[in-house]
Amino acid sequence: MVELLLVVGLAVTVFVGYNVGGSTTGPAFGPAVGAGVLSKVAAAALMSVFFFIGAGTLGRRVVDTLGKELVTRGDVFTLETSIVVLFFIGGALFVGNYYGVPASTSMTAVGAIAGLGVATGSLDWSVMGEIAVWWIVAPIIGFWVSGVIGRYFYPRINQWVAIDTTDGPLLEYERSGTIPRPTLGPNTTRREVGGAVTVVAIGCLMAFSSGTSNIANAIAPLVGAGVVDMNPMILLGSAAVAVGAFTIARRTLDTLGNDITDLPLTAAIVVAVVSSGIVVGLSAIGIPASFVIIATMSIVGLGWGRATRTATVGQGIRGEAETNVSVGALKADEPGDEPEGIGEEDPADIPAAADLFNPSTTARIVVLQNVVPLLSTLGALVAFGLLFRFVW
Repeated sequence: MVELLLVVGLAVTVFVGYNVGGSTTGPAFGPAVGAGVLSKVAAAALMSVFFFIGAGTLGRRVVDTLGKELVTRGDVFTLETSIVVLFFIGGALFVGNYYGVPASTSMTAVGAIAGLGVATGSLDWSVMGEIAVWWIVAPIIGFWVSGVIGRYFYPRINQWVAIDTTDGPLLEYERSGTIPRPTLGPNTTRREVGGAVTVVAIGCLMAFSSGTSNIANAIAPLVGAGVVDMNPMILLGSAAVAVGAFTIARRTLDTLGNDITDLPLTAAIVVAVVSSGIVVGLSAIGIPASFVIIATMSIVGLGWGRATRTATVGQGIRGEAETNVSVGALKADEPGDEPEGIGEEDPADIPAAADLFNPSTTARIVVLQNVVPLLSTLGALVAFGLLFRFVW
């Protein structure tokens, strides 16, 4: 019976890891895919490698946090309860992935474990409170830092990097030999190559950060129950993440890279630097980061900052400025065409384009990024409340 339950537990772990790969690949490499730097297959491959590196190094600490510290009673995590927790984590994440919305794996996992803790009276409220406070603060920081950069500093950053995409492919492959040899595209500039390398490198950093934080969401319950060792579970969880990155992550890559906005490379780099910096900072203090929401709010914040650059601060506060939030707000202008400060650019010069925030996409993201963790938390709370009352 124990062996059968263990097989079920491992299967649910794989299911959770699969959905983690689907949820986190979009925020890490969505900007690079949306900017045309990477294909979805290449993004999935890089996600798989760097997620495993992060999981095998710093991810061990977060596994201990979720598996041992969040719930105070050691006897709460059993093989049976771990399977139920993983079921709610994987099921809730699957809902978000099915609709193409990359929900926060950390919030979903912590919510399920917190539901177990509340139902059994073993939740460490001080640990939970610290995590929850950072979940609120971090996306706000991401939005405003990106907004300030978009409003005040984006023109100068664009002058420094000048990495607008050109027509045609970034790379082509010479297939005359046995092994295809990559070469620059016909219109590719050296600056564009430098920008592409930068945004891919930052995406790899975000994948690494995701591994440090999100491997725990798939394996912490079973490791905390003491039924399996950590090392083989890291291998199993990382493999499941790779499968998710190559399959269901295509939906979240579309959402983060294309549906929200058309990101030029300059904007993609800004978003990646801000969001990855916040995630690394939270990982350093042992907080399982809301990776997805931070990245999403950074994208929205940058778009808002760029859209309001034609208004002065006073006009914005008094509501006197009419803001046209469009894809043009994120389009990188030619170096030298941008003003060095705000309030100096004619709104008519902003390129006319489709709205930055597609209403249906924005609504779907806002709703499901809150509904998915709520499903996990309430589902676990109700299930464990009934199970411990009538079964255990």
